[in-house]
Amino acid sequence: MEAKYVVVFSALIFSLFNLGETATTGSWKLLKKSIGISAMHTQLLPNDRVIMFDRTDFGQSKILLPEEICTDVSADDQIDCSAHSVELNLLDRKVRPLTVFTDTWCSSGSLAPDGMLLQSGGSGTGQRAVRTFRPCANCDWTEDQKGLVVPRWYASNQILPNGKVIAVGGRGQFNYEFIPKSTLPSDFKVFALPFLRETRDAVENNLYPFTHLSTDGNLFIFANTKSILFDYVNNRVVRNDYPVMPGGVSRNYPSTGSSVLLPLKLGSINSSIGAVPDAEIFICGGAPPNSYISAIKGTFLPAAKSCGRLMITAKQPKWVMEEMPIERVMGDMLLLPTGDVLLINGAKKGTAGWYLGREPVLNPVLYQPESGKFELMQPSKTPRMYHSTAILIADGRVLVGGSNPNSNYNFTEMFPTELSVEVFSPPYLSSGPRPRINLRKLKTEISYKEPISIGFVSKKNGGMEKVFVTMVAPSFNTHSFSMNQRMLVLKTNQVRQVTGNYHVIDCFAPDTPNIAPPGYYLLFVVRNGIPSRGSWMHIS
Repeated sequence: MEAKYVVVFSALIFSLFNLGETATTGSWKLLKKSIGISAMHTQLLPNDRVIMFDRTDFGQSKILLPEEICTDVSADDQIDCSAHSVELNLLDRKVRPLTVFTDTWCSSGSLAPDGMLLQSGGSGTGQRAVRTFRPCANCDWTEDQKGLVVPRWYASNQILPNGKVIAVGGRGQFNYEFIPKSTLPSDFKVFALPFLRETRDAVENNLYPFTHLSTDGNLFIFANTKSILFDYVNNRVVRNDYPVMPGGVSRNYPSTGSSVLLPLKLGSINSSIGAVPDAEIFICGGAPPNSYISAIKGTFLPAAKSCGRLMITAKQPKWVMEEMPIERVMGDMLLLPTGDVLLINGAKKGTAGWYLGREPVLNPVLYQPESGKFELMQPSKTPRMYHSTAILIADGRVLVGGSNPNSNYNFTEMFPTELSVEVFSPPYLSSGPRPRINLRKLKTEISYKEPISIGFVSKKNGGMEKVFVTMVAPSFNTHSFSMNQRMLVLKTNQVRQVTGNYHVIDCFAPDTPNIAPPGYYLLFVVRNGIPSRGSWMHIS
């Protein structure tokens, strides 16, 4: 490892290099200089509070637990009275320390249909743990150290149409199981998934597999370079004819790329009843298969610039390859309310792992699926490397935090442990007046196929041809993958003017839980590319 006086200077050089990527769109704002921990895992709750946590064996964090709570879980066997999880209130920016006992390092999570955070796995004491956190004023973590049948470290979770969560893989686990457990014996079974063994190479490159619920209710799973469509109910592969993703690049941990299910368009009023919308996957970034081994030896290989789109519902699916303006490994991909994709965080060289990334990518990139256009955004001043996170929040901004490529809390390394959180404002927040939803008349509890009428005020002149409604599922973000991320463009009947600037858009709730698993979603009205503030809606 380089000497400290050398690496600090190197970090400055990398920052100056990245600031050379000129862009003027979008803007950044520091939200909190320190939340006391590094936001390795992040989840937005339906009460507009954000749960963040790192790991319990990092040593002392910078935020203390209440005096009556003290846990003996630190790496050096000293009494640790610091918190390793916090709740951030987005309304007043206050941070509340939370108590987590089991090690959450490299774990996974989902929002249950009732809005409870259901979180599983980790390392050491947390490898079989299932943790829950309910969105209430003074709630704290509850933990079941035997909530999983087998240890799951670097696994992926996905909410299912029946409200259960499937936990897929993990280091040395080529299988899956369901949580939370009930009294049924079947809930305590582990089901083999040979695909995970088949996609493992010399350095794994298949951890945190990308899991996306397809519109037919089956699970699309991508690992390393390959993918399948999987019937998890009957434990069988439905499709294995998806081609290998081109480019010779590994896309999963530690050669970490990112993945999203592009917005599901639920059609027009003239669409046939019961029609299943197409589902398309978009994967970007990653690194050469040997990048991890090379980085350990001191050579940091360039990350990938390539992206690929795959229509997983097509009869003859083919990858359509595209290229980002910047190489990116350990980046995050987020669906914005407009249907665009934001690529953010990460590095130009190296791989995921302690001390193994170089040249931070400070510029987000905006991708427009309709045109295939990439646009460079205004850079941040803060490197967000390994163990950084990003999520969409209700006001349409993106909350960014974390970055700790070190084996403990360390503030003197090339890329020090980062305790701050900031927000990125996409260009639509400076493009004119936003539509404003009438919350007093908004129905917040809906059923499948139900007609919905949404009143909104829009002060922007012009017609209403480019008005639509989106529903966005809040994701659990860690290690460059936003689990359960999903966007629906609702079927629209009409937009009608009531008085002056006040309009009502008539649309329909999704048809089935295969398309929209039960739970909480942020609802947005989008007009001419500008979204309203998101309003919480629950579908069941």
